[in-house]
Amino acid sequence: MNKFGEATPAIMLALLEETAAEHCHSINYGLYDLLKQNIGWVLVSGVMKMKRYPRYKEKIVIRTWLSGYTNVKGFRENIICDEKGSIIGWSRGLWMFFDISRRRPARIFDDIKVKWSFYPENAMKHDLGNVIDTINSAEFVNEIMVKQSEIDIYQHANNVKYLLWLLDSVPDDVVDHNYLSFVDGRFLSEIHGGQEIIMLTTPNKSYNEFIHTIKLKGTDKICATAMTIWKKRNNCV
Repeated sequence: MNKFGEATPAIMLALLEETAAEHCHSINYGLYDLLKQNIGWVLVSGVMKMKRYPRYKEKIVIRTWLSGYTNVKGFRENIICDEKGSIIGWSRGLWMFFDISRRRPARIFDDIKVKWSFYPENAMKHDLGNVIDTINSAEFVNEIMVKQSEIDIYQHANNVKYLLWLLDSVPDDVVDHNYLSFVDGRFLSEIHGGQEIIMLTTPNKSYNEFIHTIKLKGTDKICATAMTIWKKRNNCV
């Protein structure tokens, strides 16, 4: 919970991923079953839109399905509902089947496609292939040393950590008076423990919309790009 008694954006992303992991487990291709074959799923691009965030002890339902596949990627859709069945959030993600040893895409098992099947409807209309502009200078700049505690079972920084770095880069005044309504991100390269990154954040049009870029310090390598939109909240501090 945040100081407003709401689930945080990072927790919502973690719950979406937990739902995806449960979907894997339901067809006997759980994360650790795949790990034994040096295979995993990694997020390439994703978008989340929230009408509001669940409050403490509120029950929610997350529904997930696959809307389509390529040879190495799958489009995962999500809707988040409150206890009454009203939709409070939407999400789409493009996930890549990943050879952990070779650090490159792997062909999705035919058996996974058969067992999951697909339902050709999008949770929200959004192009996960569009390019988000990178920035080389910004109003807000954070330098971050990546800790081992931020590394997941695939030996790289988990995408939830990317979102946390992004959220920490937004000015306190924006966070205190607004909530994250929309986030669109592209994961372009892996980040490993012990590396130093630079988190660049700058307003786009107004202080309710920001562009974000994560770079590897001392290089021109772009690790991720994102765009966020913030909406006014009623219960401000």
